[in-house]
Amino acid sequence: MSVHDVLVVGAGPSGLATAIAAKQHNLDYVVVEKGVLVNSIFHFPTHMVYFTTPELLEIGGLPLVTPFDKPTRLESLRYYRRVVDSYGIQVSFHQRVTEITRQGEIFAVTTVAEEPASGQVRSAEVRTTREARAVVLAIGYYDIPNCLGVPGEDLPHVFHYYKEPHPYYRRRVVIVGGKNSAAEAALELFRAGAHVTLVHRRATLGESIKYWVRPDIENRIKEGSIAARFETRVVEITRESVIVEPVAGGLQGSGREAIPADAVLLLTGYRPDVDLMRRSGIRCHDETLSPDLDPETFETNVRNLFIAGGAVAGRNTGSIFIENGRFHGERIIKVLAERLRV
Repeated sequence: MSVHDVLVVGAGPSGLATAIAAKQHNLDYVVVEKGVLVNSIFHFPTHMVYFTTPELLEIGGLPLVTPFDKPTRLESLRYYRRVVDSYGIQVSFHQRVTEITRQGEIFAVTTVAEEPASGQVRSAEVRTTREARAVVLAIGYYDIPNCLGVPGEDLPHVFHYYKEPHPYYRRRVVIVGGKNSAAEAALELFRAGAHVTLVHRRATLGESIKYWVRPDIENRIKEGSIAARFETRVVEITRESVIVEPVAGGLQGSGREAIPADAVLLLTGYRPDVDLMRRSGIRCHDETLSPDLDPETFETNVRNLFIAGGAVAGRNTGSIFIENGRFHGERIIKVLAERLRV
């Protein structure tokens, strides 16, 4: 098997931007993706509207055309398909990276094939090993939710992702979280006829909530259309309810409360695949999960192993978005184009 110049892990916006830059610099590249094209965006809520304007999502110089001030998830999926077709980017889909090892100056990247529908490893496990002189991890942070670690979190009516409101019509839904995802889900569910209770550890909603969403969610809570428990934490989830109690020093209520729930959405954020990074030799901070890398070149403590996009941020996921992560690949490839041609 030939040795590629660059192997890109992840076919999200930052991974695609890296592949485009590699192609423009005449580097031999390959992209592997564990799911579908822009897998994280595909799993965003169905009717999501971006916080940003279309030009700030663009990669490769291709315009994202929309009649709206802010593009939708559906429009962005269409756009990134066009990017891949326009540049002829070759991606191996449904290939989960399990191991990255270094043999001298060459990386060996092992993947296993997964079933497209379920994301489960095929019963007859198909392993493939590709070799490359450099590896770029563009793995984002949306695949691993921040778990509460409470009893009942693995029950079948508990979810860490929200897709659309219709299945929850006339159902009692408890949403745990207080940032933008939780606020938007609560509003959508309320307007679709669900009975919503929002549970948040803090005294107020998060500052990152979109400016047009904040007054809406605050007014719905104020009028009682959406129930809210602030300064409150979840201690257990049962098949019928969510058991909560005030956080230490909280002002609201006293003692434990059982909130009836037919469904529970734990929208408490996500984190990068630190286990994969550490297995690859990358040092990651124990608390922040931030990888050890050069902020100018995005090269990690492992030579020729780079990180692009959201995984750069560790737990501080609010610092890296498509808008700024899309430029990481160009800077990485500029370094590699000079280094690999020596």
